[in-house]
Amino acid sequence: MQPDDPATIRFLLDGEVVQLRDLPPTTTVLDWLREHRGRCGTKEGCNEGDCGACTVVIGQLRDGRIERRAINSCIRFLPTLDGCELLTVESLSPPAGPLHPVQQALVDHHASQCGYCTPGFVMALYAQYLANPSPSRDQVLDTLSGNLCRCTGYRPIVDAALAASDYPEPEVWSRADAASPERISALAAIQRDTALAVPGFTAPRSLAAFADAYVANPQAQLLAGGTDIGLWVTKQDRAFTSILYLGEVAELQRIEHDRDAITIGAAVTLAEAWAALVAEHPPLADLARRFASSLVNNSGTLCGNLGNGSPIGDAMPVLIALGAEVNLRCGASARTIPLENLYLGYQKKDLAPGEFIASVRVPRAAPGLRLAAYKLSKRFDQDISAVSAGFAVTMDGDRIASARMGFGGMAAVPARARQAEAALIGQPWTEAAFAAASAALQADFQPLDDLRGTAAYRRLSAARLLERFRLEHAAQPVRLRIEQVGG
Repeated sequence: MQPDDPATIRFLLDGEVVQLRDLPPTTTVLDWLREHRGRCGTKEGCNEGDCGACTVVIGQLRDGRIERRAINSCIRFLPTLDGCELLTVESLSPPAGPLHPVQQALVDHHASQCGYCTPGFVMALYAQYLANPSPSRDQVLDTLSGNLCRCTGYRPIVDAALAASDYPEPEVWSRADAASPERISALAAIQRDTALAVPGFTAPRSLAAFADAYVANPQAQLLAGGTDIGLWVTKQDRAFTSILYLGEVAELQRIEHDRDAITIGAAVTLAEAWAALVAEHPPLADLARRFASSLVNNSGTLCGNLGNGSPIGDAMPVLIALGAEVNLRCGASARTIPLENLYLGYQKKDLAPGEFIASVRVPRAAPGLRLAAYKLSKRFDQDISAVSAGFAVTMDGDRIASARMGFGGMAAVPARARQAEAALIGQPWTEAAFAAASAALQADFQPLDDLRGTAAYRRLSAARLLERFRLEHAAQPVRLRIEQVGG
């Protein structure tokens, strides 16, 4: 095989260069590890990115260093590992050697019973071990939001995570070893100059090449993080004759700031996108924390979430409220439209054949902006919302100069509450003004009953979220006592 053979997938596994050909492009990393490599420490649980039993760590070369993050291997397609480093639970300690500090801490704190979920916890905590030598308890809980424990309970697992850095550094896969020049050089040696093009899977390396490829083959399935598309394969047995991968397009991996907005490319992960958005708009921190698990955020992309267009997608309501726009590309042509105009109906979008979302442009914070994003769901972590809402109101003195409200779960698409907005504009920030907006809100949507909530519940919840916004963002905000009800 030629070193840069476009039909060969290349990645590192424990420092060894793995070269693969002639595998179906939708082969998941999990299936390859277990069925082709015999690495059965990585488990199959839900096979949809929810339980974390399949967690592995991947490394990518970024600005001369290796950036490692934990992901779900059950919904990650093997060709997306091209040029990456892969670590599994077997990587961290040799068969006859000492356990890695993360593993030893789990043993010492009695944090494993049946053991089925333990490899996933090990790998999620190893990624944190590399990134944060002294995590807080809340940071540990966020790290483990995508890992389900079925028997031990989380207390001993959290204790182990907090204690892992107290152990001596190991010889292999310590922080120093993981960042060593030898590791960096080995990964640099497998970076390719030409685009990966295995049968059924192409990864263009420039925006122009990607746009041309999609115009030439508009029936191709676009793939970014795969946190949704992976389920189409593992749960729906869908097959794709052609996949176009956005993850190697340099222009789509950028986050750019100008005076008016933040522009987030279509290949930017959710983790990176939310970090940029929260830095500009701190009120989004709670939504970012609850948006998905850390494992999903490390793979999925913000533009992928927007492109999916689910009526219960949690990113859209607040981005619509902020006045976000999507930059669309079709061949050499480009256009920009408001995000809310992208959605024409359930699973229908204003996209021509061969046209795709290249980036999303989110306005920066303006003087007088009062912003909030809320999500109602049965679980705190990693759950589909029944109702989500985003509110962006700008004050001019003691009057409301502009008001935008985005809601999810209230219609077939994420949408603005235009009648409620109109009821607020020009009014003072008073209970009476918001009561009028709440009454108008009832005419904005005709929600449906489903397993997550009835239409009546959704109407009432939307009105209560608007009232919560009023109370929390008044000139002298009322302190609310929020209680979590249920398990």
